[in-house]
Amino acid sequence: MDHGSQYTSDDFRDQIRFRGITPSYAFVAEPQTNGVVERFNRTMKEQAIHGRIFKNLEEVRAAAIAFRDRYNRDWRLENLGFKSPLEARQERLMKLAA
Repeated sequence: MDHGSQYTSDDFRDQIRFRGITPSYAFVAEPQTNGVVERFNRTMKEQAIHGRIFKNLEEVRAAAIAFRDRYNRDWRLENLGFKSPLEARQERLMKLAA
């Protein structure tokens, strides 16, 4: 996340701490570092949320989780050498273990 007022407010930091989330701020003067997650969020909304009518919050959660799982397992990303995020993560773990 960037260093905007909404992300640095005490209320926001208290909420993420309560939920067990560790904040990860973008580097100062390098906004592109935040672009990766913003692009993922846009893709998720386009693929799993927009254009659908949900009956309740649980259906939204299920759609988001299904997209996340499909993305990690099946999507081939150029910046990962056309591997899926799961394949790239497994490859990295194997190199670290060696």
